Order: sequence, then C-alpha cells, then structure tokens
Amino acid sequence: MKKITIYLSLAAITLSLSACHFNKTNATSKSEELFTNAEIEQNKTYAKTDFCFEVDPKTFTVSITENGEKAEVSKPQKAKKVMDLKKSKEEISWTYPNEQIKVKIKKEKNHLAVALTSLSDEDISFTWPKLDAKNYVLPIAEGKTIPNNQNEWLAYFKQNEELSMSEAFSMSFFTTNQETFATTFVMNNTFNSDLLTKTEPHLTLEASHNFIGFDKNKTMNYRLYVTDNDPVAIAKTYQMDRIDLGEFRTLDEKEKDIPEIKKMRGAIQVYYWNSRILNTEDITWSKLPQVVDEPIFQWIGELLAQYGEDGSEEYLKVLAAFKNDEGYKYEKNTFLTSINYVLLYPQFYNKDIFKNPDAQAQKLLNKGIDKLSEQERYDLNKHLLAGVLDNVTPPLEHWGQATSSDVFKEMKASGIENAWVGLPNWANGLMNPEMVKTAVKQDYLIGPYDSYQSIQENASIDWNTASFPNNTLYENATVTKKNGEKVAGFLGKGRKLNPTLILPDVEERFTGIMKENIPFNSWFLDTDAAGEIYNDYTPDHLTTQSEDVAGRLKRLNYFNQKGLVIGSEGGNDFASKDMVFAHGIETPVIMWSDPDMRENKESEYYVGSYASLDGGIPTKYKKVVPIKEEYKAIYTDPAFSLPLYKLVYNRSVITSHQWEWDSYKIKDQVGERRMKEYLYNTPPMMHIDKATWDEQKQDISENAKIWSPFQKAALQHEMTDFKVLTEDRLIQKTEFGENLSVIANFSDQEYEADGLKIAKQTALIMNDGKEIVIKTEG
Repeated sequence: MKKITIYLSLAAITLSLSACHFNKTNATSKSEELFTNAEIEQNKTYAKTDFCFEVDPKTFTVSITENGEKAEVSKPQKAKKVMDLKKSKEEISWTYPNEQIKVKIKKEKNHLAVALTSLSDEDISFTWPKLDAKNYVLPIAEGKTIPNNQNEWLAYFKQNEELSMSEAFSMSFFTTNQETFATTFVMNNTFNSDLLTKTEPHLTLEASHNFIGFDKNKTMNYRLYVTDNDPVAIAKTYQMDRIDLGEFRTLDEKEKDIPEIKKMRGAIQVYYWNSRILNTEDITWSKLPQVVDEPIFQWIGELLAQYGEDGSEEYLKVLAAFKNDEGYKYEKNTFLTSINYVLLYPQFYNKDIFKNPDAQAQKLLNKGIDKLSEQERYDLNKHLLAGVLDNVTPPLEHWGQATSSDVFKEMKASGIENAWVGLPNWANGLMNPEMVKTAVKQDYLIGPYDSYQSIQENASIDWNTASFPNNTLYENATVTKKNGEKVAGFLGKGRKLNPTLILPDVEERFTGIMKENIPFNSWFLDTDAAGEIYNDYTPDHLTTQSEDVAGRLKRLNYFNQKGLVIGSEGGNDFASKDMVFAHGIETPVIMWSDPDMRENKESEYYVGSYASLDGGIPTKYKKVVPIKEEYKAIYTDPAFSLPLYKLVYNRSVITSHQWEWDSYKIKDQVGERRMKEYLYNTPPMMHIDKATWDEQKQDISENAKIWSPFQKAALQHEMTDFKVLTEDRLIQKTEFGENLSVIANFSDQEYEADGLKIAKQTALIMNDGKEIVIKTEG
C-alpha cells in the first residue's frame, strides 16, 4: 500500500455577528446530563464556545474566528439581491426575494444556528454552504477523510457529481478541515439534500437543498460546530447533537425492551444458504432411473411449464438422461432444483397423483388448501411428495437436516457461542422449521430477509417479497415522480411502494409467516435504513421524504414490538433508535455502475450472479474477486477510513458489511479487513452452506473464539478514542473505555513504540493488561 500523507485539520467555521463574545469556560450542558442518563461514558464537551462569526448576506459568505484565527468556512456565492436585513447583538436575518428564501443566523452557546426557510408553495432548491478546504471529513459509510487533491477520490467525484445525502451519508453532517480548527455542519436530517461536487482544479463541495411545495415544513436547519481538528471531536460533537435531539438509544436501553438482543453481543454474522429441503444426500440415485416414468415426475414437469419462470424444458431433458443412466452432477442439480421449486407451489396437490396421502397430509387437506398457512402448505406438499417417493428418499423428518440443522450443531460444538443467522427468504425457514428450531436451541439468533421496497404486478414465486395478497397496492400504494411516472422497483421490475400506505399488509405478511409459531427471533428488513427514500407526488397520497422515513420507522417499530432483534441494510442513523444491527456501514455496495463488476461475466472483477446451481450460495456471495485499484481508496484503504459511525454509535448499533461484500469476498484483503474488524468492532460476516462450512470452519470458529469475548467487552463502552500513529496512516489505534484498545498495523513494516512491537499486517488487542495478537495473511 502506498504511503499517503493526509491533511487532517478539522474545518473551522467562523461566523461573526455585530459583536463577538468569548466564553473561556465550557459550562455543563444538557448534553452532558443526557450522556450520563444514556450511560455514555464520554462526558467531555468538544464543541468550542469562544468563537465569533461574520457573514456577508449578499454572497452568503460565512467566516469564523476562533482563538485569533479566522477562516472563511462557507465561500462566496454569486451575489444576490437582499431584502429585510435585520441585525441584533447575536442574530442576523434577511431574505433573498428572487430565490424565495429567508435566512436566519444566530450565535448559540456552542454552535451557530443557521435556518433556511422557503417562502414558496412550489418546489424550489437552494445551495449553501459552498465549501473549499484542503480536507473533508464525510460520513460516507463508516467515515472518510478526503484530501481535496487525491486522485482516486477526484475520479470518484467526477463520476458522482451529485450525491443524494440520504443515501450517500450514514449520518447528518459534513465537516471541513481548516488550518487550526474544524467546522462541522450538522443537519436535523439529510432528506431532500444533495452534495454537489466539482473536481477542477481540486475538490470543492456544495450542499443543495430541495424544498418541496406540499411539505408543511419549509425550514432547513443547520448547527455549525467548531472543534479541534480531530475526528473524535467531530464525531463526539455530532453524538452530543443527536442526544440533544432525543435521537439516541443505547443497546442497553433497547435490550430492556427486547431481551433477545443479548444474543447479538459477540455474535458472528452468518447468511445461511439452504434453499432445498431435498438434497443430494436425500436421494437414492441408483433407484431413480426405474421410477422416472411415474406420474409424479410428469406432474412436476407440468407445474414447471405452467408456473416456472424457466419452464420445464431442461427438467424434461434431465428425466430422459436419468432414464438412460446418464444422471451426472448437472442432471442431479437440475432435478433437485425443480422438485424443491414446485414444493413451494400452492397448486402442487393433485388428487390423481397423490391418491393415498398419509395421515398428516389428509389432516391438512381436510382443513382446505385455501385455509392453510404458508408453513402448513409446505408441510402438506412435503408429506404428499414423501408418500410417492418413499422408495428413493429417507423418512421425511431427515430431509435436508444434514445440510442445515446438523451444521448449526457443528458450529456450536466448534466453539461458536454467539451467531446471528440470516436466511435469504422466510420460505427457507417455513419449508424447514426444524432448522430454525435447531438454531434457536444453540442460543443463536435466526431470522429471514424481508423486503417492502418493491411490488410486482405478477411476481413469480422467486420474488415473494414483491408479492402481496392485496391486489390494489400496485395501482394505489406506489410512488409517483413529479413528472407523473411511477418509480421503478428493484432491478427495474415493478414499482416502489409507499411505506406510509402498507402497514396493514406488513402485518398480514408477518402474521401469515408466524402463524404456526416458527421461532424466528430476528428479522432483517431490506433497505429500510438505506436512505433510498422518496417524495411521492401521487395526488391521492402526497408524501414527503420525512413522511416516507416515518413510515419505515413505524414498520421497524412494529417488528420491535414483536420482541425481534431488528436489522436493516444501510444503517443510516435516522433509524438508529429502532434497529439493533445494520449491514453496509463498514463495506457498502461497491460500484453498482461498473460493467466489469456487474455485467461482463468474463471479467476477473465480475462479482457473480444471483443464481445457484446446487441450492447453496449464489456466486454473487461466494465468488472471491479483487477490486480495481482505483476503488480501493474509496472503499477499503484504511488510510482514508475513519470510525466516525463507531465513535457515535458503538453502544447503539452493531454494524457490519453489506451482504454482497462479506469478510471473505475481496481477494487478497481478507487479512486486512479482519484487522479492521477488530479495530472498528465490526462483526465478521460470511455466507455459508454445508460445503463452505466444511471448507472454512476452522478459520471461522477460531476467529469466533477471539471475536465473541472481544466484542462483548467493546460493547460495554463507547469507542472513546481513535488515533493515527504514523504519517502514512497505516498504523491506527482505537480505544473502548479505559482498559480495551486495538492497534492495527496495516503496513509492510514492523511497528515499534512505547515498548510495543507489532509485526506487519497484524493487530494487537490489549484488554486489561492481557494481549491477543491477530496475525493475518492475505
């Protein structure tokens, strides 16, 4: 990794009224009291009070003077007409009549309050502040420090000249580094705000705010804080701000309401792939050629032809191959995929095929197929199939257990005490409830992936998250753009749902899934905390982005009230009070737009597809790939990373990688990322199935034995400090309270200081006098 020197002075924002008042002592604030109440250990107040500001209303230039040093923290804009200028000792206000914007600036005790208010009933936009600094500190994912002349970042922003803050930022602030201090612009939220970037001659930024005509709230509020040039000061000041707003809850507080959260402490995070209830081990393949002409196999072909996305052609070819004793690996996988697929169909029962159902099947048939829960329907289909395949399969209770329940038992026996297990779909659990019960018996958390982002008019069974019994939603509960077009759903399929309109449908889905009391104790909600939010211009249900988010939070709270441990993709902190864990803060999605990664299957960078030939992990989650050199600075290079989110939310939200980029995904970076996982208190994440577990169980279990006690200790404290120990920024240290710290040496040289020697590519955990070395390779 190349040596990099980064300017890390925090931006000072100097705004001066007609008079400056210097308060040399930082009085105890409401925030300090709340820190104690919320069991926050870091009571120090970082925001400076002894600064003054100056503002030029015509150009909206803002300067701040602190400790005798003056900096222009918001650069001049094109001169505008100014009216209604009013000044007092600590406040100034005016109006831009042409832009229909009123500005009010007031010096508060520890910040400068800036309010931008739209005077229009139409949609308008207004840009402020305009930033030009040597370095920027931005909450992109976990956090980044970005020099204004760094080549890879300049290339990134050249491609991304307009970033939606609600999607790009995990927290509601941005910071500039001035010569002697930092200035942090904190917003209540980032809704309807964009970051505009220019890269010539170097990186400059502007914030653009869109005021929505039908939004009753016409004011955008900033609080401008001045701190030392230190990421800890920046993050802790933001934390103080969130506490003051009442937007902060610790895990301890959440656990009082949901005791199962204790199982999340020290847990590795596992996505488990087992989409089949019938597996290779469950078929006596030598007997299959003699029975392939039986009616059940022709019936499966008919079902696939009528309801399957891919039809029945390949399946029928495979049957012919088995009949000729030519059933090899491909044929076996196609056969198993087809059978497991049709077991999900409500149309599976055919009285002419299943003439002698067993007692359980008959009991369920007597209830009426249309009255069965989803789990009961799967149970019926399994019993029906078992009744006609008993000569080639083991007893039904053994189906699929060698590749599911048995793995969880092995995980526990290997020393993995704590784990969160995510299933890619709730149907995986309902089809195999014994797997879910077994995970719970190991004291693991287990829950399904669920999504309410999109709806499709005629969704296939593969897209059950995009399907709802309520057939009015597609027309009446979807999001409309200002131009009247509907917002397209995920991957361009269907439409996006308005979350304020579908809570009854969320409740209906959840109630249906849980009807037979399957013991899910966790739930993962796709994109609810990812910041992909909308203004809905549908005349019958005009909805602002703020209302959109409120609908998502109401949905999260619904699952919280069920006692479940809730996580979501993204982790943006507008949802921090309502979620326990988040996927995507540490490693977000890497370059959706790069065709080499997403489309060109011949490229070494191609991340893989959603398909799985053997019912296990799709290649998108299993294939190990390098990332391009130009993306490393943006996504993985520790020299540009800051633990901003952890400095704020270490004791509130447990964050990990986006599921496409688990701990093993990036070629030649597994060791580097593991060091960073300990440095940042980031749970290791992995995708496993039976085969992958057998390959990786030694590494997974040995790491888990260190990880679990480490995180349990780290979650007892704030992340209290972060230091860069060398000029190239490749030796970094974090502290959690007084007795737990981690030093990570990302360099290729041994590090020696203060009596410590840390080998290259090695992390050292120091916990109350005890040392643990994390030696990595690759």
